[in-house]
Amino acid sequence: MTTEPIIQVEDLTVGYAQDDEQTVVLQHVSFQVLRGEVFAILGGSGSGKTTLLKHMIGLLRPISGRIVIDGDDIVAARGAERRSIMRRFGVMYQMGALFGSMTTLENVRLPLEEFTEFDDEAIDWIARTKLYQVGLSAAAHRMPSELSGGMQKRVAIARALALDPAIVFLDEPSAGLDPINSADLDRLIVSLARTLGITFVMVTHELPSIFAIADRAILLDPRVRGIAAAGTPAQLRDSGDPRVHRFFHREPEEAMP
Repeated sequence: MTTEPIIQVEDLTVGYAQDDEQTVVLQHVSFQVLRGEVFAILGGSGSGKTTLLKHMIGLLRPISGRIVIDGDDIVAARGAERRSIMRRFGVMYQMGALFGSMTTLENVRLPLEEFTEFDDEAIDWIARTKLYQVGLSAAAHRMPSELSGGMQKRVAIARALALDPAIVFLDEPSAGLDPINSADLDRLIVSLARTLGITFVMVTHELPSIFAIADRAILLDPRVRGIAAAGTPAQLRDSGDPRVHRFFHREPEEAMP
């Protein structure tokens, strides 16, 4: 990890239209993600963390603000420039989102077939290399339905790595996994971040994963429609802010004075 930002979110306001009115979900949000770190976006239900992720990967356009990915503003970019920026990162969607009619290897090959001009032999070699990096070389010809939940998540990460991105976004990577598989996935993410220098940005509410792998985190709060706190997991855990304390100590709101 360096002190150089690879992602800069600047004065971001996002929302959606409802009944001819605009509802703001997050307003004036600013933060940086450093190159090579594991960065967590935290918050309870309705805090806007998934909405923020969708804006960061270019699926939604904000009301205002900038999202700079490795020097280029994905909000301002259009056409080929925008597509070029989006190919610099990979995404692992919640529950993996693998194509059930394709084998594990075919799922990982897909981005290479769509976005490169490599020949079939090169694509196959790269896809197998990515499966090896996530520990699933032996599962290349198995179907997603034949894999455990943890294995499906690993395949999804391998597919996100297919184009050698500098950044990988993870949407609730531990969701639906038992504690052992969740811990195994945490170890994989840390290993990839440290050995390949990849920057990971993950949306999660899983406290064990936050402390196991996150270098820094932000906590979103719907009452402020923005960031309630930012820092290392230990700093957030020990925060004197009641909102932050409730999240990290799993306390209901009525338990606080």
